[in-house]
Amino acid sequence: MTKKNSKYLIFALLYIAYCILYIDRAAMNIAISSVARDFGLNASQSGLVLSAFYISYAFIQVPGGWLSDKFGSKIVVIISIVMWSIFTMFTGFSWSFTSLIIIRFMFGIGEGPYTAASLSETSEVFGYKNRSKATSSMLSSNYIGSAIAPVIVAPLIIAFGWRLTFHVIGILGIAFVIVYYIVVRPIRKNKIKSDSKKVSKKFNLSNILTNKMVWQFIIITLGISMVNKGLDSWMPTYLLKIRHINIKSISYLVPLPFIAAGIGAFSSGWIMDRFFKNKEKLIIALSSLLTMIFVFEMYNAKSLTSVIIFEVIAYFFKSITFASTYALFSKIITQDNYGSSIGLLNFGGQLAGFISPLAMGCLVDMFNGSYNAAFLFLVFSVGIAFVASLTLNSNEIRKKCENAEKFEIETV
Repeated sequence: MTKKNSKYLIFALLYIAYCILYIDRAAMNIAISSVARDFGLNASQSGLVLSAFYISYAFIQVPGGWLSDKFGSKIVVIISIVMWSIFTMFTGFSWSFTSLIIIRFMFGIGEGPYTAASLSETSEVFGYKNRSKATSSMLSSNYIGSAIAPVIVAPLIIAFGWRLTFHVIGILGIAFVIVYYIVVRPIRKNKIKSDSKKVSKKFNLSNILTNKMVWQFIIITLGISMVNKGLDSWMPTYLLKIRHINIKSISYLVPLPFIAAGIGAFSSGWIMDRFFKNKEKLIIALSSLLTMIFVFEMYNAKSLTSVIIFEVIAYFFKSITFASTYALFSKIITQDNYGSSIGLLNFGGQLAGFISPLAMGCLVDMFNGSYNAAFLFLVFSVGIAFVASLTLNSNEIRKKCENAEKFEIETV
């Protein structure tokens, strides 16, 4: 197999694994109404179930990235998929609210290292010049997986119940990891030498934590991620309870925003390189502003059709913001600490996964079942991302990109 073909095969396998990851994750968002009914949970408790995954997922990001830098991305990818698949299956065995929280917490630990490992692998095989486009393209899998999830999960819940559904999708992950291990192993043999060199490098966390620009990127990621983490978690329940659609209709309506988001994420790297070179912060600021506008319009919408239309548009621009942020960040960091740095950035995004579902659940309870305050909370969160994007320094970004590219050339 040629080097060109092998890198696209690796990309395809990592992309499929990302889709499976999001199917497993989205399953609880779709099943939460059934789970809450069986366990007698209120909105706040349901929000805690949805958030339990994200708190462990967020705090494992930096350790997961460090493990990827130290031991190589392949082994981290395999362990991560095996762990999250096992705890997906265990979700179907939960017997109480407490057991559900613990299992979802462990599920987050299993999934946590995958993002840094998969993006590190992508960066390795595609090189610096194609890094931003490859990164944004890989991140589009998040939305494709989320779009596929309702089509798979909703019919399974209808036919077999939520417990068996988690068993089935967990087995899917185990089957995939066997294929990944067999196929990728011979391709990665020629990487052993370069990986051993990478192990010798040390990651200085303090240098990154004291870097102002890193925190600007983290705040942008945190703010924009509040939207998808909140809506991913609560839109199925909102559509069922407030808009009075049935769970069968969920499988048709819920995927639409994710399809739009997938298109936005997949194209964002190309758009940034083609039209926003040396002024990348503008695409992040503009798309976050448009996201804020359309989330607000979704809050004001009177009909179900309007809600879906504005949600689709909001997800499109949100995904451009999100993917462009990651794509630009990937250009200013060096490959030796790539996994650790991406893990730190992803910590901000996944921290939103803990805050947003829980905050929205509490706001729904506080306002007697109304989602108005919860949607306004998302508008405010995107506003924070917009303001943070305006504070980025284009000259400083350009210098860091030049240093990262120089490091890449010297390493090769």
